[in-house]
Amino acid sequence: MIHVALYQPAIPPNTGNIARQCVGMNAHLHIIGPTKFEITDTNAKRAGLDYWDDLTITLHEDDDAFLEWLGDRQPYLVTKFGEMRFDGPAYQDGDVLIFGNENTGLPESWREKYAKTCIYVPIPGPVRSYNLSNTAAIVLTQASLKAGLLDKHILE
Repeated sequence: MIHVALYQPAIPPNTGNIARQCVGMNAHLHIIGPTKFEITDTNAKRAGLDYWDDLTITLHEDDDAFLEWLGDRQPYLVTKFGEMRFDGPAYQDGDVLIFGNENTGLPESWREKYAKTCIYVPIPGPVRSYNLSNTAAIVLTQASLKAGLLDKHILE
């Protein structure tokens, strides 16, 4: 299982969309607080539709709580400051993808500490950034594929 961590998310629909992607990919969502909204916010649930109850989610009160949980797990920080393209790592089951806040990104101290595992999604066109939920979908899909976690497709 890939872990997806959102650092102090600020926009409920982004969190809801990422939650839905996590359910579809059998990924574990981590929310690193504080957030700008209640995690039970209607907008977040609306974006996740009826899959919210199937979500594996852990709420971390703050940076320290998350970093304690992270321990020796392999983190990949998704940031425009990354030096490795997102499709470069040899992702494995249990890896952690960490995404920054929509407005302020990830703390500089984290980017320095985990500099060797900061990754980026290329932006060849004239835009400043991609939407957080779109970026999470791109990177989570790639990580899950490389880790061999998408071997089946379920249609109901």
